[in-house]
Amino acid sequence: MSQESIKRSTGAAFSETGTDGMILRTFMRGMGYSADLVRRRPVIGIANSWSELNPCNAGLRDLAADVKRGILAAGGFPLEFPTVSLGEPFVRPTTLYLRNLMAMDVEEMIASTPLDGVVLLGGCDKTIPAQIMGALSADKPTITLAAGPRPTARWRDRVLTIDDLWSLADARRSGELTESEWEGIEGCLNGGVGTCNVMGTATTMAMVAETLGLALPGSALLPAGSAGRSDAAERTGARVVALARDGTRPSEVVTRAALENALRVVLAVGGSTNAIIHLEALAGRIGQRLGVDRITELSQSTPLLADVRPSGPHLLEDLHVAGGVPAVARELATQFDLTQVTASGEPWGVVVDRTPRVESPALRTFHQPTQPAGGIVALRGTLAPGGAVLKRSAADAALLKHRGPAVVFDGVAELHARIDDLAVVIDADSVLVLRGVGPVGGPGMPEVGAIPIPTRLLTAGVRDMLRISDARMSGTASGAVVLHVTPEAAIGGPLALVRDGDLIEIDADEGRLDLIVDAAELARRRDQLGARVTPGRGYGRMHELHVLQADEGCDFDFLVGQGLDVSPPST
Repeated sequence: MSQESIKRSTGAAFSETGTDGMILRTFMRGMGYSADLVRRRPVIGIANSWSELNPCNAGLRDLAADVKRGILAAGGFPLEFPTVSLGEPFVRPTTLYLRNLMAMDVEEMIASTPLDGVVLLGGCDKTIPAQIMGALSADKPTITLAAGPRPTARWRDRVLTIDDLWSLADARRSGELTESEWEGIEGCLNGGVGTCNVMGTATTMAMVAETLGLALPGSALLPAGSAGRSDAAERTGARVVALARDGTRPSEVVTRAALENALRVVLAVGGSTNAIIHLEALAGRIGQRLGVDRITELSQSTPLLADVRPSGPHLLEDLHVAGGVPAVARELATQFDLTQVTASGEPWGVVVDRTPRVESPALRTFHQPTQPAGGIVALRGTLAPGGAVLKRSAADAALLKHRGPAVVFDGVAELHARIDDLAVVIDADSVLVLRGVGPVGGPGMPEVGAIPIPTRLLTAGVRDMLRISDARMSGTASGAVVLHVTPEAAIGGPLALVRDGDLIEIDADEGRLDLIVDAAELARRRDQLGARVTPGRGYGRMHELHVLQADEGCDFDFLVGQGLDVSPPST
């Protein structure tokens, strides 16, 4: 409808004296805004991922009102707008399949509309990285606020968090839990709105955003629906007005040093393996790569400090009471770049200095850690030349060095058809392999990598096995599960060549994952691989043709920062 310019604009467009300015103001006036308000600067967008198909984000409507209050009090003009919203339980095959679509939505809405700055309201695990990816590329002053974790629940005399779902499902499969009990748990497992109340992907990414300097210090773990989170929302609104007036852009805040700080926090808290993919995607947007080797270096030198679920026995709220991200940064101070700026405008060194130490079993000290090395380890070898990851903090330690025969499943349907087939030879030493579910094969790397243990072994008392996949797993899951095997099977990675009975060896301490098969035999098998079929239309076709592998963050090759070489989506 513009009559004067089709260039992307800032909030200055609202104050223009010509026809375009009048068009903007009159439409706003028709919504009931005053003549004074529609001329106010800065104009702040509130990108809201609220959706009834995303219960984790259901509290964002209320938070948006709190953010608006802070913007108005600071002299800004708030305008809320919706974006794509991704709730993991509600999207098939997976929300990662649509993460890049959401990132494009967020980027274009920020870049194309007359805004001086933006507040990103996210929650369920892919929404926060998608929003930050888009905001980094749009590069207008930005701050984020997460939905916050939901309350813990109770069933009978037992405290429940969402990660209990997996052991309860196993108990149902093995007959330890009746159908009546299963139905009763349904009504109380989730005690309210908010993100998963353990160190899953949503919480991990909220902590990443805070560490990167894109969310106010101390805000990541505030409970959903709490007075503290409402207060943080108001302060977030006020702060984005200051960022917009100063012109501080996210590309100035999210540096390589900030990304490495964030990775150390993920390693120190036993964060979700999914965070590794998202951090690589964020790095890619600024023309950087973390890389498997650097992840390995940081993992070896970063102790596991948090002892919260699903890696430990304590609750997320215990880590919040212990001080959250500022307390973790304080314990990592000798390894942390304390000059990096926080969302409050202060360097991390200032925030750390004023963060008191609260004795808590949920957060150990640097010199008395839960484990001497980070919660996630990167692996590489003949089975994963491009890398793989393992959440060792949530695995049976006996399986971190293991050799066993492979039992291979091609896709989820075959997995469910054969996992409990008594004709399939499986014992506790077997290595369960699920393939064809990577970025291309899934598509989108669904969270199916935590392969269920066969019922006959469950009833015999087996609670963990070595499992390997080119898929992902929920940040709420646990076990000796090797994920993100790269290159994936669908594009001809070594995982496509594995056969039942092949020996697979892992040594997590050495960061090694190998397929023990003669090279000539592997070459023969490769000659037998068939060609894959490309989807015929729409987003599916774009996704397959342009999605990068896990070691490059699964972003689209045409969205990464300038100057960064990207791998083609096939080998």
